[in-house]
Parts: sequence; structure tokens; C-alpha cells
Amino acid sequence: MRAVETVWGAIVEAWQEVRVHRGRVLLSLIGVGVAVCALTSVVGLANIAQQSITESNDRYGGRPALIAVRPMSDPSLPAAGGPVTLDEAWATAAERHAIRYWSRVGGGSVSVQFRTGVADVSLQTVDPDYATMHRTMVQRGRWFTNDDTQRLAPALVVNEDFWHRLGSPALAAHPVATIRSGEGTVTAVVIGVIRTPDNPDYPMAYGLVEGTDALIAPGTSMGNGVEAWVPPELADPLTAALRSELGAALGANTVDVSRTDYLAYQTEDPLAALKLVVMGIAVLILLLGALGLVNIALVTVRNRIREIGVRRSFGATGGRVFFAVMMESVVATVVAGAAGVGLAILIVKSPWVEQLVGRGMVADPPPFPVEAAVIGLVAATAVGALAGLIPALVAVRVKVIDAIRY
Repeated sequence: MRAVETVWGAIVEAWQEVRVHRGRVLLSLIGVGVAVCALTSVVGLANIAQQSITESNDRYGGRPALIAVRPMSDPSLPAAGGPVTLDEAWATAAERHAIRYWSRVGGGSVSVQFRTGVADVSLQTVDPDYATMHRTMVQRGRWFTNDDTQRLAPALVVNEDFWHRLGSPALAAHPVATIRSGEGTVTAVVIGVIRTPDNPDYPMAYGLVEGTDALIAPGTSMGNGVEAWVPPELADPLTAALRSELGAALGANTVDVSRTDYLAYQTEDPLAALKLVVMGIAVLILLLGALGLVNIALVTVRNRIREIGVRRSFGATGGRVFFAVMMESVVATVVAGAAGVGLAILIVKSPWVEQLVGRGMVADPPPFPVEAAVIGLVAATAVGALAGLIPALVAVRVKVIDAIRY
């Protein structure tokens, strides 16, 4: 208990000294605060950038762990000598392994009548769970639901280029797109608009597997496969089990079962080099701030030699004097560090900054990382201890009799 009182007393005393000499240390503390703000912001902004990269990877290859089942022949027909189709075999396997999120996927091209003429459009057929599995962000309108399979007019979710070619109509008015199918035409209803930053100037559309049969020309295969989102720790055993079960149901070498999410290939942090460079700059700024504090603390200690001598004559130990002088720097830099961390939080969590760093494609903005605040405060404390070490050693070496005569 006495040790706690001693430490607390030293901290209070150090704070009083900082307040007395605040004019001398203010400029150096500004440098420390700015450096801590930079160091903390780097970690926070890197979190947003990492989330943006992660979500971009999820949109392309699916969330970890995503297992893709790709047929090596026409999936609408039973395999050679096989009694069932891929859809039937998959439904049985998904029920057996209690796979919650899965979607059939296929791709092809359709001809759409726009205001400027007919254009080929990439059409991808999916099930409603696809949006969850690929973090699909709907900018306007909505994504598919199971009820959309009952529509007489097929529902489409299109990208912004497709929507602009239609004249950017209000989705509440149920805009339609005319699609050529065989010798005739089919009318589809646009229910949502998504962003496709990788193909901003190419029209694309999504439709439900069970709702787009009328859009596809007779004899055209969309090459349907299946994707499933499973817990990463179950990915390897499930991949092996599905490969065995589907192979037994459809025939050997009729399907390929493998992971497509980025974690199956990427093991290193893509932002590691940038983090190291910016953190190195922030550490250099911290060290420069520490040098300024050392100079100011040395001047302050020389001006307080008489005060230190009086304290020693009344029984203050060398350890108490050392601790008190060092704590002045530590308390000052911790206050500056706390201010820097607070400023970093305001910067990182600013909607404008999140929009800029995430390029408007972050569906789940990460919270401000606690480790960033801890790193900032620890760095500020370390700088304070480093800056206070030399002045504290000078104060301890002051002789009582010389100090009183000073």
C-alpha cells in the first residue's frame, strides 16, 4: 500500500512540475503527440485497408472457406452411366453435412436491348445465398429472395453500367430490360444495382438459377457449378468428403472440388511493407521529440539544483529523486500520447477517411483497433522514460552541500 502511495505521490508531483514548466515542454510534447497520432493512425488505417482488401478478395473468390464444385461435363445431364445430376447429388451431400450457405453458380452471355442499341451482357446465375458468401454490396434496391423465383418476369440485379444504359431509372418504378432469347424477347425486371469496380464500363447482370431459364437461348448451357461457405477449420475434411461422395454419385473424374477463397493461397500481409515504412517514419519523429524533451529536461534540472539539494537534505533518497525527475517526462509524454491517440481515433473513424481508404467498398468497417491505442500509449511512455533517464541521472548525482550553496 505504501509503495502505491509513493508512486501516486510521485506522479502527482510530476504533473505539478509539468504544469509549472508547461511553456518549456509544450513544443516538444506537440512533436511527441503528432508522432503518436501518426503511429496510431497507421495501425488504424491499415486495418481499414486490410478490411477493404479482404472484402475485395471475398467478392472475387468467396469468404473463407469457400468450396467450389465444378463439373467437367454438362451438369444438367447425368454423368455417363450415373443415375443423378449434380444438383441432386449436391442436395443430398449438403443435407448430410449440414451446409448452411451454398449457391449454384453459372455464367453466360445474353443480348439486351438498351437505348443505344443491343449489347452483349455477362449474365451470372446464382441462388440468394451468393450475396452473403461473396459480400455482394447492393447500392440501390435489393438482392434476391426466395420469393423472386415465383415471378412471371425474371428478376435481375445489375451493375451500374447496365443501370446507366437503361437511363438510370428509379427502381421503385420496377424498370424492365428487354432480353433477346432465341427468336423472341423476354422482359426482365431490375430489382437492384451493385458496384463492380473491376469492370465499371461493362454491363453485367445477376439472375436466379430457377428464374432465368426464359432468358437463355435454347441449347445454351450456363455451366452451373456449386459453391459452399463452410468454417475454415472444416474446409479440408469437407473438401475430401465431398470429392469422394460426389465422385461416387456422379462417376469418377466428373467434378472438381477445391477451395477458391484467398486464404487457400495467400499467407502474407499485403500491407506489411507499407506498415513498416510509415511506422519507421513515426518512430523517427518520436525519437526527435525525445531529444527535444531531453534538452528541455536537462535545462530544467540545472535550474532546480537548489530545490533538489533541499529535498535531499530533508531525507529524500536518490531513488525518490530519480523517480520523480523521470516521471515528469513520462507523465508529460503520456498526456501528449493520449491526446495523439484521441486525434488518431477522430481521423481514422471519420466517414470521409473510411470512404477514401476503403474506396466505398467496405461493407463492415472495422472498429478502431485497441492494439493501436495501446501501441501509441506504450510508445509515448517509452519516449518519456528515455527522455527522462539522463536528466534523472544528473539529478541523482547532485551533491547536497553543493546544491544548497548553488
